[in-house]
Amino acid sequence: MSEIISGIHPTRMELLALRKRRDIAGRGRDLLREKLDALMIEFFESVRQISALRERSHGLLQEAYTLFVEAQMMHGLVRLEQFSIGAEDRFDLDAKTRNVIGVTLPSLQMRVAPLKGAPYNMLATSAKLDDATAKMTEALKAIAELGSAEAATRKLAQAIASTKRRVNSLDYVIIPHVLQSIRYIQMHLEEREREDFFRLKRIKRRMEKQARAA
Repeated sequence: MSEIISGIHPTRMELLALRKRRDIAGRGRDLLREKLDALMIEFFESVRQISALRERSHGLLQEAYTLFVEAQMMHGLVRLEQFSIGAEDRFDLDAKTRNVIGVTLPSLQMRVAPLKGAPYNMLATSAKLDDATAKMTEALKAIAELGSAEAATRKLAQAIASTKRRVNSLDYVIIPHVLQSIRYIQMHLEEREREDFFRLKRIKRRMEKQARAA
């Protein structure tokens, strides 16, 4: 049985205040349930995206490494390292946020600056190295998307857990205590009304008896 709220007084003003509190808590619980449903939909959609992005990232990395191995077989490891020394640093991460049902989610995107010139001596290298570089660029973009989706999913999971706790608190603690307190006050007021009714009846009978005696 739920306990009553401590410190309440069995008065009509307290009863009105508790009824208002009950209504507000009920509306808040309904809104939180709607938010929870929307967060769950977003969460499972994000999980599906992670699965697809992970598969794509792994596939692109595998293709890129295969192409780099073929380029290494053609040029040798030392020459590939020499080619890489003069390569431009063209990669940067754009870190933003997006709001989903009041939850701020991270959003990462790989930005690749245009080449200012040839990344390496095009005449001294093969098309395999060009293909490997292009494929690795695709892989890095996919990895950034994957990291963004995973971070968003973790944030959604935390928001879902927090919202569930708030719904459970309203469902099993706050609202039951308010309802039990309302019943408590109603019982006291009804008992007081019965006592007043019987008191008035006794006074009336006494007055009638005195009137007959007079």
